[in-house]
Amino acid sequence: MAAPSPGPREVLALSPEAGRRAATSSSGRHGLLWRLRDKQPRLGLFEIGPGHELHRLTCMMQAGLWAATQVSMDHPPTGPPTEEDFSEVLTQVQEGFELGTLAGPAFAWLRHSLGLAEEDYQAALGPGGPYLQFLSTSKSKASFFLSHDQRFFLKTQGRREVRALLAHLPRYVQHLQRHPHSLLARLLGVHSLRVARGKKKYFIIMQSVFYPGGRISERYDIKGCEVSRWVDPAPEGSPLVLVLKDLNFQGKTIDLAGPQRSWFLRQMELDTAFLRELNVLDYSLLMAFQHLHEDEKGLGSSLVFRTARSVLGVQSPDEPGAQNRRLLPDSPNALHILDGPEQRYFLGLVDLATVYGLRKRLEHLWKTLRYPGRTFSTVSPARYARRLCQWVEAHTE
Repeated sequence: MAAPSPGPREVLALSPEAGRRAATSSSGRHGLLWRLRDKQPRLGLFEIGPGHELHRLTCMMQAGLWAATQVSMDHPPTGPPTEEDFSEVLTQVQEGFELGTLAGPAFAWLRHSLGLAEEDYQAALGPGGPYLQFLSTSKSKASFFLSHDQRFFLKTQGRREVRALLAHLPRYVQHLQRHPHSLLARLLGVHSLRVARGKKKYFIIMQSVFYPGGRISERYDIKGCEVSRWVDPAPEGSPLVLVLKDLNFQGKTIDLAGPQRSWFLRQMELDTAFLRELNVLDYSLLMAFQHLHEDEKGLGSSLVFRTARSVLGVQSPDEPGAQNRRLLPDSPNALHILDGPEQRYFLGLVDLATVYGLRKRLEHLWKTLRYPGRTFSTVSPARYARRLCQWVEAHTE
């Protein structure tokens, strides 16, 4: 990839109206694809339409992301990201707001290496359809959105977390090269949004772990501890889709065939060891269940072996065994799907930006006094990684 000029750049972008017109007037093939994806059930999801308190914000995000993606389409990556690519900041000025794209060329290369077409990415995140909102059980103050086709997950982030993500980005990319079937959520973009002369807001984009979600029956956010890890389930018949937590999972197991379980445990060790090296904690194992139909069970012949090149665009020097590659199901979002004899499991490690610094060390001391003899999330990265792996081993068969 040709190295761009280092440092921030500021350019005028297409207007939101131009972005919307271009997004809605694309080829018939893409238009049909969007319409088919939109047929998916949206149980528990709410369109952010006119009148919604977040409608103006999401419209600016959509227009800004359409223009930002156009830059990467006009200047596609030609090789692995350089040091300049990881540090680039592009600011595009639009009517009433400006959108910043952080490490844009690096993320464009990562999306390309994952086999994600920029046209599809732009169509899903641009003005072609309203973002979707769901009721989050997270204790953070972040806002959460899904693209209208439910493939991509957007989350607002604090500046501290964004700084950590960008600092770790080169090693994150390197880890995905070494372990192309990693359970780490695929981070696809980091952006800032400033309205008029207001304060910058940051948000990230990643592949949704729970896609396609039309048949998912249960969703969980697992941290391997007990304090604040219970969610009151939605009443029977309620349209709400809640993500439950550790204590809700009591009495349940993840039922996998022998090789699948071995792969899962090994990949958890590899990924949590990487996060431990980054001094990161408080991440979650997202997990969802989907019952397999009779004609979907035991479809060994439908599995395909994906090499590192087919998933990430480059061949790692490591042997396949060291990479811990596996048979992937021939389905969308295959990297986050693991099939057992009766259930399909959606699995992914998310929230990878909390560093064990002074603030978290003080929080650990306070919680030790506040919750004697109980397990909580704020512990050292080494203990956090070990405990989550032990939870997975104890709850899989």
